[in-house]
Amino acid sequence: MPPVLVTPEAEVQSARFEHLLLDFLAYLELERGLSRNTLNAYRTDLLQFGSYLRKNGIDPLLIDPAQMSEFISTLSSANGDQPLAASTVHRKTAAIRSFYKHLRREDLITDDPTVGLSTPKRSKKLPQVLNQAEVAKLLAAPRGSTPQAYRDRAILEVMYACGLRASELTGLEMADVDTHHGMLKARGKGSKERIVPLGRQAIYAIDLYQRTARPVLVKGGSEKALFLNFRGKSLTRQGLYKIVQGYAKSVGLDERMSPHTLRHSFATHLLAGGCDLRAVQEMLGHADVATTQMYTHLSGQQLKDVYFKTHPRANGH
Repeated sequence: MPPVLVTPEAEVQSARFEHLLLDFLAYLELERGLSRNTLNAYRTDLLQFGSYLRKNGIDPLLIDPAQMSEFISTLSSANGDQPLAASTVHRKTAAIRSFYKHLRREDLITDDPTVGLSTPKRSKKLPQVLNQAEVAKLLAAPRGSTPQAYRDRAILEVMYACGLRASELTGLEMADVDTHHGMLKARGKGSKERIVPLGRQAIYAIDLYQRTARPVLVKGGSEKALFLNFRGKSLTRQGLYKIVQGYAKSVGLDERMSPHTLRHSFATHLLAGGCDLRAVQEMLGHADVATTQMYTHLSGQQLKDVYFKTHPRANGH
């Protein structure tokens, strides 16, 4: 395959794109407060788009909707015989849409070329959810009286009791947990904070861990993080995944587990018990209630049972 010839004009356009991209990433970090991982994802997706512009000699500020659609169509066959998943194409398209909205806001373009852009239909994949018996089996998996066992029991109890994301759990500090009032402060996406109630079992597990295990793990240090690794430092997400997956495997649930399985189970079980959708949205830290609604049809029969038990006119009385 002959090499792509890059003209001086294309070099100028490439440099312009890099400048626009850096400005956009700075906006996302400084004004939107997005995490480093999210910024890297935006950067990777937009660099792929920039490569397309460069190869085709397209000015990022002059691209038209037809050229934009052509790029999106190339994504579907980006890996030859293994086209990208619809969800990946959606993510990349969303990054480009955000980029051009920013350019429009900055008055660098008058027309947004992503308006009306269509993407392949994304199949709705339901999250993995454990039933209550399976959750109980998993939470009982850490056995013994070692500092790690006390820590791991507290970790699993808190993940299920509060529906925390992995990054939220590893980001917990000692000052974020109030076992006396049964509340916990979680830091979600975009550094948004929310208060989540703590159940009795989680409070007991945290108290036991803080009294007996954490002083051993911290080794006299001054680490603020609640959950520590064997070096006395804050537990990483990778470390957390290994812990959860290890216990899941020990009770035969490893094929049912993902990093968010306990979070999904928390939401589904609350809704099945009759909890208000908006309350679950608050506890999960979802910006849009539509995100929370995916849990409602996971337990239709249970919701129906709750309705007939609790609604005053459900049974014709």
